[in-house]
Amino acid sequence: MTTSETNSLTLFEDAPLQLDGGAALSAITVAYEAYGSLAEDGGNAVLICHALTGDQYAAGPHPVTGKPGWWERIIGPGRLIDTDKYFVICSNVLGSCMGTTGPSSINPATDEPWGIDFPVITIRDMVRVQAALLDVLNIDKLLMVIGGSMGGMQVLEWLTTFPERIHSAAVLASAARHTAQNIAFHEVGRQAVMADPNWNQGRYYSSNTPPDKGLSVARMTAHITYLSEDALTQKFGRNLQEREEVTFGFDADFQVESYLRHQGSTFVDRFDANSYLYITRAMDYLDIPSRFGGRLADAFIGARAVRCCVISFTSDWLYPTVENKRIVHALNAAGVPVSFAEIETANGHDSFLLENPEMDMMLEGFLASAERTYAPKHGSTGSIGEQQ
Repeated sequence: MTTSETNSLTLFEDAPLQLDGGAALSAITVAYEAYGSLAEDGGNAVLICHALTGDQYAAGPHPVTGKPGWWERIIGPGRLIDTDKYFVICSNVLGSCMGTTGPSSINPATDEPWGIDFPVITIRDMVRVQAALLDVLNIDKLLMVIGGSMGGMQVLEWLTTFPERIHSAAVLASAARHTAQNIAFHEVGRQAVMADPNWNQGRYYSSNTPPDKGLSVARMTAHITYLSEDALTQKFGRNLQEREEVTFGFDADFQVESYLRHQGSTFVDRFDANSYLYITRAMDYLDIPSRFGGRLADAFIGARAVRCCVISFTSDWLYPTVENKRIVHALNAAGVPVSFAEIETANGHDSFLLENPEMDMMLEGFLASAERTYAPKHGSTGSIGEQQ
């Protein structure tokens, strides 16, 4: 199988997906991108899990923005995740708005967009859909699953729900449960969306007047959490925006104000407001330890055969090192082999998306080690390169 373009599959047509919230969802469409060729033994498959506002366009141009894929820096021919060598899959998560079933999709019971009638979902629900997608692609086991932020949360759910289907897992700048502060920031964003008069209780699709102002403010607020004070200071300081003096008004006097407004205004062109509500709520509901009597280590008992890598960043105050270390300690306590690094950087939470030689070096070594130790079900015991 070889492809480099977006695909779409319909899953759960015969038997609905049972969601954590108690509802059942049938005929789920999943949009995904795939890069490279799947080896005959299926031993070179790598799953990329995207973050909150990401999508399946991890590499290659984005069809809406025209910009390079959000992780094109490391995915592609000859790059860290080498698509000449690996079969790389990245799917749009359940509840999103880039082709996978979500609030903007048509509810078959009404022939109208779901809106907020769409059932509330969890990160684990997203992972169940990914697993079903792999079934259709005839991928029994992944060489690696990797993701940062909400993508890392999906990786953790893979470790707890389908550990037998992964050989290695990399978690970048993430957490196993959302803190009160995380929930608080998301609630501000959701309230901004719902306070927009155009939200109309989530029924804005027919009027073609989405709650852009509210969603823009939500994005601005969230974007602040992705950066660090040092990063903002180094990039903007108190520099004025195309003027010599302040205006004593409420225009964007400062460069940082103009930057945030730009982030907000461009975001609404590619994202659905209701999807923002649903996905942030899914992240807030994440609490893996609570499913195991409050002991995170027990969640990873079934993953003892999985090789893991966890990376945090010194300036990330959204998912700080202490949260990532909790994951590492739990993996150790469960007997799961894990490597860990805290990388010094001033770029905040977004560091996993940016140029970072130390992160690249660690991931490159981890992936090479995963290759050497992986024996696909129907393959030889040699490395992937040898198998091909």
